[in-house]
Amino acid sequence: MELKRNSQTFQDFNSTILKPSNEEQVQQIIRYCYKNNLSIEIIGTGSKKGIGKNLQCKKILDMSNISGIINYKPDELYITAKASTPVNFIQEELKKNNQYLAFEPVNFEKIFEKDSKEGTIAGALSCNFSGSRRFKVGSARDHILGFKGYNGKGEKIKSGGTVQKNVTGYDLSKLITGSFGTLVVLTEITLKVLPLESDTKTIVISGLPLEDSLEIMGSALNSSNDPSGTVFYPENFRNSFSFNDLTYPGSITAIRLEGTSGSVDQRIKNFYNQWSLNEKKTTILDKAQSVIFWEDTRSLKVFSNTDKSLLRAVVPPSETTNLISRLRLFHANYFFDWGGSLVWLELDYLSSEKIDQIRKRVLDVGGYLTVIKSKQNLKDSTEVFTVNPIEFRISQNIKKSFDPKRIFNPGRMYRGI
Repeated sequence: MELKRNSQTFQDFNSTILKPSNEEQVQQIIRYCYKNNLSIEIIGTGSKKGIGKNLQCKKILDMSNISGIINYKPDELYITAKASTPVNFIQEELKKNNQYLAFEPVNFEKIFEKDSKEGTIAGALSCNFSGSRRFKVGSARDHILGFKGYNGKGEKIKSGGTVQKNVTGYDLSKLITGSFGTLVVLTEITLKVLPLESDTKTIVISGLPLEDSLEIMGSALNSSNDPSGTVFYPENFRNSFSFNDLTYPGSITAIRLEGTSGSVDQRIKNFYNQWSLNEKKTTILDKAQSVIFWEDTRSLKVFSNTDKSLLRAVVPPSETTNLISRLRLFHANYFFDWGGSLVWLELDYLSSEKIDQIRKRVLDVGGYLTVIKSKQNLKDSTEVFTVNPIEFRISQNIKKSFDPKRIFNPGRMYRGI
């Protein structure tokens, strides 16, 4: 249910932490900070506070009170929620109607050890980190229908609505998704939701070398069998997964299939015939086990409570083997998702020079790199995100149009933005 409105004027401007109770107070705070040239760090529950450069802002805008579901229309496949509504709460409400957020927002709860569940819906969209189903249904950016919020002057912005045909609004919605709170303070978000599939099963092939795994996953993605998840875990992560049916040792190549029970079973048969899987060490995870396996992947279970550094690289799948080969000297633990396009890297020792070397190798194969977590706290001395000069100039112009005084999360993504 929507939280009760309270339109009283915000009073506590002298506090470092400013915690509005409603949208009107959000606007008052932004206008005050704009007028007085006060930089603002925007947080919901702080679950993704560790991603991006360290901030030293004059004020903290705590949006945690701006929470609650405003409108949910299961028959029309959309939900509207306030910005700091917890993702897990939205998922629970959707599940009551056999629906879900298909883009599977990545859950960093076990990475940053925050008592914040998996964060808010605004945080998920602001970061735009999507899970294993991304290659099939698109990213978070493709599921936002509209939003309300305020720019850096405290002016109200509304984009989109409850349908996808509003092209202008939809483009603006895409623009703010992945901007890490540097353009707009979100107060309300409308998202597309989808029906849960009636069945899901996962083919697990154990012991494949990296190259063979990539070949099979690439073949799966290019087939008519419509997988919704393809992931590879090297042998060193094998003990992270304990399922009754998962008995073989070695690496894990997992392919998820969703749909009606008959359709899923037929596509499994197709895969077995196409790849002669009866000759390999294979296991079929049933629906219950599949849900757990892919939830463990979404929450980066293999890196749970890591005290090491964590990097995220996105590359063309044809270059994954090349990239892993180039990174061997760094002794990184890794697994990859999206059929090889998404590579998660865990490293014990990291320096600014090492990040630059890894970034160069990722760029050389046509990809980009994001520093998710830095053990050595290097985010002030190196770039967290990857950007080329042309994109940087475009980002500067966009920032200037939304936030002319650079008061929203200044420098979180790039220096000067």
